[in-house]
Amino acid sequence: MQKSLNGKVALITGGSRGLGASMAEAFAELGADVAISYVASADKAQAVVGRMKAKGVRALAIHSDQANTAAARPLIEKVAAHFGKLDILVNNAAIAVQGKTVDDPDLDTVNLDRQWQINVMGTVATTRAAAPVLSGGGRIIFIGSLLGTHVPFTGAADYAGSKAALIGYAKGVARDLGGRNITANVIQPGVMPTDMATGVLGDGIPDALLDVHPIRRIATLEEVSALACFLAGPSGGYITGEVISVAGGLSI
Repeated sequence: MQKSLNGKVALITGGSRGLGASMAEAFAELGADVAISYVASADKAQAVVGRMKAKGVRALAIHSDQANTAAARPLIEKVAAHFGKLDILVNNAAIAVQGKTVDDPDLDTVNLDRQWQINVMGTVATTRAAAPVLSGGGRIIFIGSLLGTHVPFTGAADYAGSKAALIGYAKGVARDLGGRNITANVIQPGVMPTDMATGVLGDGIPDALLDVHPIRRIATLEEVSALACFLAGPSGGYITGEVISVAGGLSI
């Protein structure tokens, strides 16, 4: 296998499980040294680090809570100090609070506000901290959601809004950093086999949801990770400010 990310250093936020862990291992497979951040899953984070090191790369897990915007700069400083540089930032950490419509009297506004704090302000803080440090020709990848541009069911207004916000921000970042050949793009997965999806949908995918997919299944973590690897690699250098969905055609 060609080591297309050999010599690169990546930070993947929220990398202890789900898509974050999948991307971390995929980047390591391509030769990148990888740092992941985590909040509560220390054992899982160290397990991911172990699997990456087994591929012959350097790897590091850093405890950092994206809800605390003041934690962003120390996170970036730790990565740069440990590896000597930063080439790729993947803004993956997020939470999903869904299920109630905006007129529901029992709407959990506290957790909805926390969702905005993590999904938007935490991501912005991490990007701001990383931007001056990123190598020329670097990459920033935002993990959005198909719900950022297409909302096929009720109860997702705030989550959809938080992901839509990343689109405008990523486009602005792409414009700001283009002079340094740094790209910024948004990947919009559909439903994936993650703890987040299980928390929203429960066990199993409802037939009604599968029925609206032209390709009648959910995405695999490997399919989404492959797109992240492409955008992070040498073939992705002239793609910036774009929003790319991996959702089986759900939005058409």
